[in-house]
Amino acid sequence: MALESRITQEEIKKEPEKPIDREKTCPLLLRVFTTNSGRHHRVDEFARGNVPSSELQIYTWMDATLKELTSLVKEVYPEARKKGTHFSFAIVYPDPRGKVLKDIGSTVSGRKGADDSMTLQSQRFQIGDYLDIAITPPNRAPPLSTRMRPF
Repeated sequence: MALESRITQEEIKKEPEKPIDREKTCPLLLRVFTTNSGRHHRVDEFARGNVPSSELQIYTWMDATLKELTSLVKEVYPEARKKGTHFSFAIVYPDPRGKVLKDIGSTVSGRKGADDSMTLQSQRFQIGDYLDIAITPPNRAPPLSTRMRPF
């Protein structure tokens, strides 16, 4: 019988994060995959050593916030700089049954939000995991999560 941990977002946020000295700590290579469709990549696109072609490599630290990562992505993709552009973040990590995609938060260009200060460390990101970012232009509403049930 398998046991499953049920940790709420509030419990994750309550854990004290160790401060990272960016002068003394070596950054990690964060492999980021983006889409402009407003939807995350399918999990099977990460299967068997394959990855989507839209890879962006960022050197950063575990205390990087979603807002900080948003600004780094906007430097590379000028079309994402428009005010109101929605960025939805998910971690892709290995599991005994394959890869798992876990939504961790979102930001909106030009607006403050509840997830802006969320860090990779607070979401249990581990070195070697991927970050998938679904970018939605401001003239389109972000799609409902495919994990939500219509009832």
